[in-house]
Amino acid sequence: MPSVFKKLYPFLKPYKLKIFWAFISLVFTSVATLSLGQGLRILVDLGFSNNEEPTIKSNIPFDISTFSNLEKLGLAIAILGLIGLLIALGTFARHYLVSWLGERISSDLRVEVYKHIIHMEPSYFEETSTGEIQSRILTDTTLLQTVVGSSFSIFLRNILIFILGIVWLFITNAKLTSIVLVSVPLVVFPILLFGRKVRKLSRDTQEKLAGIGSQVNESLLHIRTVQAFHQESYEKNKFNRFVEIAFHVSAYRILFRSFMIVIVISLVLAGISFMIWAGGIDVIEGRISPGDLIAFSFYAIMVASSLGSISEVIGDMQRAAGATERLIELLQLEPKIKDPELSVSDKNNFSSNTTYNIKFDKVTFHYPSRPEKSTLDHLSLEIPAGKVTALVGPSGAGKSTIFDLIYRFHDPKTGSISIDGIDTKNVTLENLRSILGLVPQEPNLFSGTVKENILYGNLEASQDELISAAEASYSLSFINDLPLGFDSALGENGVRLSGGQKQRLAIARAILKNPKILLLDEATSSLDSESEMYIQQALTELTKNRTTLMIAHRLSTVMNADLILVIENGKLVGNGTHEELLKSNELYQKLARLQLFK
Repeated sequence: MPSVFKKLYPFLKPYKLKIFWAFISLVFTSVATLSLGQGLRILVDLGFSNNEEPTIKSNIPFDISTFSNLEKLGLAIAILGLIGLLIALGTFARHYLVSWLGERISSDLRVEVYKHIIHMEPSYFEETSTGEIQSRILTDTTLLQTVVGSSFSIFLRNILIFILGIVWLFITNAKLTSIVLVSVPLVVFPILLFGRKVRKLSRDTQEKLAGIGSQVNESLLHIRTVQAFHQESYEKNKFNRFVEIAFHVSAYRILFRSFMIVIVISLVLAGISFMIWAGGIDVIEGRISPGDLIAFSFYAIMVASSLGSISEVIGDMQRAAGATERLIELLQLEPKIKDPELSVSDKNNFSSNTTYNIKFDKVTFHYPSRPEKSTLDHLSLEIPAGKVTALVGPSGAGKSTIFDLIYRFHDPKTGSISIDGIDTKNVTLENLRSILGLVPQEPNLFSGTVKENILYGNLEASQDELISAAEASYSLSFINDLPLGFDSALGENGVRLSGGQKQRLAIARAILKNPKILLLDEATSSLDSESEMYIQQALTELTKNRTTLMIAHRLSTVMNADLILVIENGKLVGNGTHEELLKSNELYQKLARLQLFK
């Protein structure tokens, strides 16, 4: 546990003052709670006494010798009431401050994890389930909030009550205290023994829950496919298996916690019973007063209950430790794609007032998930500035990979990629991507409004610029037909739009960004013939005075390109205009027959 809070220290540090006052209120409440023992002692020996002379030495700072027994009882009750009020006030302060800290720290940690993970390269998300990441950001931080805002304060309070209770036990009766202390090692040992196992099982539980989240996310995201193939039963059975696996791990953890609790309670009750028996003999023989025995029993029960509470919350603490470790793992991830050193990036910046050429120099690349196969193999090519260049080739030739490398979603294994003579590794990611605009084959839309999705290209754009971009992409007519126009919500991934409509919004987003280098990944593939005609007209205007690189299979897209690059197995096997390649390139002729002329 200390290592966990050491890792959490950067998140605790900004709230040192609140932590200080929370600790003060915690100590105050613990002391006030233990003071009830003295209140009970006074109540029994003073308030319930029929003797004129009190049987105990009074610590009350005024003379009570003239008080009647009824007045003494009233005084004892008043003292207990005052202690109870102090406990209530201290508990209010402790609960508010500690709960606030739990919410604040979990929120800060959630933000930091998201801020960190959003900069990870795309290949990380290819290898890691987004459902697992969501589970860590949401479920693990919620668990941590519960522990920091509740369980940890209960743990500290019971530690204080245990220590201070032991002190009061010695003050009240050292002989009986020795009887109580014999059972303490017997109680602590199972807590330590079972606690380690609970921590491991708690981490396993969180990982299984992450698997459930991933399964739910995937099946609901592809709900049309699930229902179209009538695989609801398969998905239900698959989900049930995930749930059952998580349940069995949780049940095993609960079993260990239950064993720990029953052993602790049994040992504690055995020690208290023996203590009361020995103390009862002392009362009968007149060595201590009944009030002393009541006070001692109260302290013994408080010490015992504090150990019992510790044994219960230690399971939550171990779960929090597992959750924290999972979150810290995310924070400790190092992105593979990074900005260069400041001394390098300061010397290399792209101006926004020019067009750019792109050059690949002997680039070799393979995806981390497929290290045995090179997607690009010593590829060298040049994309001229201010021209429209088309990439054609069979599926898997490496066309989309070229786009990914230009964006630095990945870095090549060997070779270099330069824009206007500047290696893309020598500029910041922000500077590089500021001059790039992308229209993907599968448009990615957010669940917000039409306006929010188009403005993603330029958050500072005016309403007039927004409307112009929609008009230029031939989106304005269908946007105006939506119930709320630009303020219409699109649903998850734009589910309320057709494929062609989503593609046109993606084009509008790129138009609004007005990039110097435009990357079109089969931008017209989801459009009908009429929409394609309009988009082609829009793209003709859009591609003026900028470098454009497009992946295309349709003849109507390719034939107007200034330059066509033919890619096969990650290599450049031909380049030229449409007419030139039809005469000279065998692969292009084949693609023209099989794909381009479809």
